[in-house]
Amino acid sequence: MGIFGRKDNETATATTTTAVNPDLAALTGEYTIDPAHSTFGFVARHAMVTNIKGSFQDFTGTLHLDGADPAASTATIDVVMESIDTGNADRDGHLKSADFFKTDEFPTMTFRSTKAEALGGDDYRITGDLTILGTTKPLTIDLEFNGAAKDPFGNERVGFEGKAEILRSEWGLTWNAALETGGVLVSDKIKLNFDISAIKQA
Repeated sequence: MGIFGRKDNETATATTTTAVNPDLAALTGEYTIDPAHSTFGFVARHAMVTNIKGSFQDFTGTLHLDGADPAASTATIDVVMESIDTGNADRDGHLKSADFFKTDEFPTMTFRSTKAEALGGDDYRITGDLTILGTTKPLTIDLEFNGAAKDPFGNERVGFEGKAEILRSEWGLTWNAALETGGVLVSDKIKLNFDISAIKQA
């Protein structure tokens, strides 16, 4: 099932070429991302020698899934930039400052889906508009659909995990420092990772 795409027919393009699994039609509906069981994370190279991992602790998101017509599915995600957490308060403060995310001026990062592709099996690819620091550029995410289940509290859930890479400079995140041994302190390439659990609305 292609999970994301625009609803309006003028901008949506059906990208799935395989037959839709009848079981997926039952998943059609509106979903809310469960932040307590979801992760929006990132990895940056530091000083050319190690990886620093971080995540955002405060975010909201909704999915409209259409199992019979995957291209009609949509997604929206809003991330509170003040909630960035890399496990180091000083580093987090620097990331929130004018050198990086300018959280006072740009408190939210957003993603709005635009297209979906089925790659075969449980693998999918979505494209959407990612907005950081007021700059909007396309982002492509490779997804693995992890299935659907009803939890002990009666909630119907769907889950997926995804990954993507961006060049932060394309969104205006250009701060850096040169190293005496060559190279720079913070990589331009940032790896993004997503682990999402979403609950179907009644």
